Amino acid sequence: MSESSEAALAPVPAKARIDVLDVTRGIAILGIFYINVPYMAAPIWQFSADIRSVGWSVADQHAWAFVNLFFAGTQRCLLELLFGAGMMVIARKAMDGDGPVAVSDLYYRRNFWLLGFGLFDVFVLLWPGDILHIYALAALFLFPFRRLDPKWLMVLGLGWMACCIVGIPEYGAREYAGRTVLVHQVEAAEARQVAGAALTETDQKALADWRKVEAQRTPGPEMRQRIAEEHAAHKGGLIPYAREAWGYWGVLAQTWLVWDVVEAFCTMLIGVALWKWQVIQGGRSRRFYLGMLLAAYGFGITARLIGIGETMAFGPGPRTLWFTAEPARLAMGLGHLALVNWLYQTRAGQAALGVFRAPGRMAFSLYFTQQFVGKYILFAPWGLLAWGTFGWAKMAVISTAGIALLIVLANAWMQVFVSGPLEWLWRSLSYVRRQPLLRRPLNAPPRPDPGALSAP
Repeated sequence: MSESSEAALAPVPAKARIDVLDVTRGIAILGIFYINVPYMAAPIWQFSADIRSVGWSVADQHAWAFVNLFFAGTQRCLLELLFGAGMMVIARKAMDGDGPVAVSDLYYRRNFWLLGFGLFDVFVLLWPGDILHIYALAALFLFPFRRLDPKWLMVLGLGWMACCIVGIPEYGAREYAGRTVLVHQVEAAEARQVAGAALTETDQKALADWRKVEAQRTPGPEMRQRIAEEHAAHKGGLIPYAREAWGYWGVLAQTWLVWDVVEAFCTMLIGVALWKWQVIQGGRSRRFYLGMLLAAYGFGITARLIGIGETMAFGPGPRTLWFTAEPARLAMGLGHLALVNWLYQTRAGQAALGVFRAPGRMAFSLYFTQQFVGKYILFAPWGLLAWGTFGWAKMAVISTAGIALLIVLANAWMQVFVSGPLEWLWRSLSYVRRQPLLRRPLNAPPRPDPGALSAP
């Protein structure tokens, strides 16, 4: 990269930032705390086997249902959409085929550093649920799609949803249809048993398959071993605690890493399309956003309420959420996006949502703060709070208190600084030069313009 090209690159100045993107990012990064706290405060393998095992009072049931209705997967969806939009902010000077090579250098350098930060989150902060390395890997494939027509971006982006509906990598309509057929076969076989008729070979196979389904509802020897090991790790010191976190991440990576990257990449493509259509950055009318949120929430809330009811029934029968989970995740994420943009086009909405602007501008730092506080201060073997003693309701209260505190800290920090500390580090590494951190006094002379080409 030449010196002239390098000098033309700089972060977006504060006045040029799109506030609604910062607000959306702030809501997303704070809301994800509702999802992450249970994976810090409770035995993961235990509640993965049975959500009732960590507490199932009426308050717990309502808390679990509320979080899974409005937050599960949707905050991740928002961040993935924003990643797509962020790529377009960086790439706006490289939309032509002969656009500046410096832009692509910056883009890939940023994402390689992001990958490093993500691995630090996994192996040092001991957070197995890290999303940064997933987003970094997905973003590496995104840049060549910057010039694609938004209609095709949307078609490609919806490809992951289509796979999930069918049953790739698992469940989906295929599993739903198979389980439905099995239920009917079992009902017919049981009716013949009651009538004293001889069972056919199909009846016998159906009953045997049903016993296997029933057996999967209780933890087997392998799952019980994992639960015991997780409890033991939280009674020891740093080494067993770290080994347990790394082991869980290893299981996730081996099973889901590729699929997680595909999901993130496809949702980022949708984010690029929404940027080109002026949707994600508040460029459409309030009427448009109202229609968008009604349509998105109409489907998303309905599908999720049905799925939540199916889950809370704890039955072995077919569940619609096997094929509606991903469409509902996208719908709820788009509904949240539309709601924020619809509200932000009014003065009252800007006043109400303004507190999320500062968290959005230092979302990277807040994400690491959540992990450090949760994994090292609150719920570690030496932590201030007793791991494994909280139900869903209490964990939701802890999450809410943490979010409120982060909002206060972020707004106080941004009064003095232009970005979060880790944003500053990431930008300095990406631009290969030290970036300003302190805000300039009002009477200070303006800095020289670093160039026309800028990126967040």
